[in-house]
Parts: sequence; structure tokens; C-alpha cells
Amino acid sequence: MLTLLKLLKDGRFHSGEALGAILGVSRSAVWKQLQRLESELGMPIHRVRGRGYRLAEPLQLLEAGAIMSLAHGSCWPMFISDSVDSTNAHALRLVEEGVVAPFLVLAEQQLAGRGRRGRKWVSPFAQNLYYSLVLRIDGGLRQLEGLSLVVGLAVLQALRDSGVSEAGLKWPNDVLVGPRKIAGILLELVGDPADVCHVVLGIGVNANMRVAEEVDQQWTSIRLETGELVDRNQLVAHLGGVLQSYLLRHQQFGFAAIQAEWEKNHLWQGCAVSLVAGVSQIDGVVLGIDRQGALRLDVAGVENTYSGGELSLRLRDDT
Repeated sequence: MLTLLKLLKDGRFHSGEALGAILGVSRSAVWKQLQRLESELGMPIHRVRGRGYRLAEPLQLLEAGAIMSLAHGSCWPMFISDSVDSTNAHALRLVEEGVVAPFLVLAEQQLAGRGRRGRKWVSPFAQNLYYSLVLRIDGGLRQLEGLSLVVGLAVLQALRDSGVSEAGLKWPNDVLVGPRKIAGILLELVGDPADVCHVVLGIGVNANMRVAEEVDQQWTSIRLETGELVDRNQLVAHLGGVLQSYLLRHQQFGFAAIQAEWEKNHLWQGCAVSLVAGVSQIDGVVLGIDRQGALRLDVAGVENTYSGGELSLRLRDDT
């Protein structure tokens, strides 16, 4: 089926007879595969009698060679899959198999993409960016301080460079355009943070997605914001370069050197919010973040700090 998709990716018409000849199957077998492309991968197929079949629009697939060329050779070793459960889960399996970090895992589709707090990350085939970078951390807890926020800044910069000028950050791991989510970050750790561990920097970016009925929150994509089809290979290459720069700054100077830049780009700075943890809720006003990336809130005139993977920040309804 994916071989057929690659034959159709140019967006031109191809006859069933020609496709069958290349694939070594009958025209009826080609027809069945086309039906699967529509039902399983959500790929609209146009059919015109006498001309054949084509995709509704040209399709660009991720290619290691193209990414390396666009990055001018300055990129991490990468593993690209047509389909995985999630790039983070696949990255963790590769760590267990002994693959040496750093390395990058990319996929055209995730069957069980995950966001924070166990939420589903909708991951249609060949439309968005599903990206997991694995780093080895040797005995340096300081290298983990504020790391997810540093990654958020890199994603924000890559989005702005792609034309999404109104993008901003929401503590701790979201990138928004107004109230609409355009990207998210999920960090996962394996090993001993006080000795040797690996951290997976999982990044999901809505690139070319235009329709997604399964998403249960407001969302947008680079394409919806700019009106332009995104070159995902270029996006991978550029994001990698920006991420390398931010990670180097973080490693050399610590999160404190990046704290002010993050606060400057926080959309909810100074806003009245509710911090939700399970069934508990804390109301306050966002003061900023501390030198470790924890959220600083004014709660009834007292400054408190909060951090943790199970926290969720919401704008207060009474503002």
C-alpha cells in the first residue's frame, strides 16, 4: 500500500493498468489498495475515467537525504518510520537496544501518539511533524532544569521562522496561536538522573493538517496560519539547527540564562489562571517562572512555585 502511495505522491494521474504493471498486481488489486489508502491513511483519491487516479494534492514524504542536505550535514543520526505507535516509545525501545545517543526518531504517522497527562496526540499520515530526539545525560541534574521549556523556545523560534508570527508559549509544554494549539512537547526520562540517563525530547507540530475531527481542543497548523504548504523536510532540518543552538546555550549557561527570554514569550504572563492537579485547583496570577522552570504564581498575595508533569494551567473563567 505504501509503495502505491509513493507512486502517487507526485499528484499526477496514473492509470490503474500502469500502476498494476509497476506493482506486479491486477487492476482490481490496485483498486483495493487505493480504497485502503483512503480508509486507513485518510488520503483522498481523485478518479477520472480515461485518466486514472491521483492524490488530491502532491504528497511529500520525509527523506533522510533531503533533511541532511537541507541541514548542510549538521544533523543527528535519524531513524524514519512509515508508522509507529509513538516516536517517543520507539525512541525508548532503541535506547534499550543499545543505540548510541544522540539520535532522532521521525515518523509519517503515529498510531498511539501521546501528549502530556496521557492525552492522545492526533497524528495523521504525512501531514505533521512527529519528532523525538534522544540525548544522553551524564550525572548532570542541572542539564535537566527547565529543559522542556528550552525545547519550547526552540519550537517557537522554528514556527516563527516558518511564518507563524503570532505563536507564543504556554507553561509548561505548549505552543499556541491565540487560544489554538499548534505544537506540544513531551519529555520522557529513562535511567538514573543522578548518574547516567537518557531523555527523549518528544515534539509534535501541526504542519499541514487542515481537518481533524478527533482533536478535543482548539488547534491550528502552520498551513492554516500561513496558507502555504509546509516542506516538512525543511522544517525538520531547521528545527534541528535551532534546537542545537538552544541546547548548547542551556548546557553551557543553565536555564537561568534563558529564563527571561521564555517569560517574554509566555502568552499568559500576568494572567489570572487556575492550576489544576487531579481534582485540586489553585487560583492565582502568573508571575513568571523560576531559575529551574517552575511556575511562579501569586496566590492571594503570596508567591508560590509549582512544577510537575501532572499539572495543567488554564485561564480563569472570571477574567
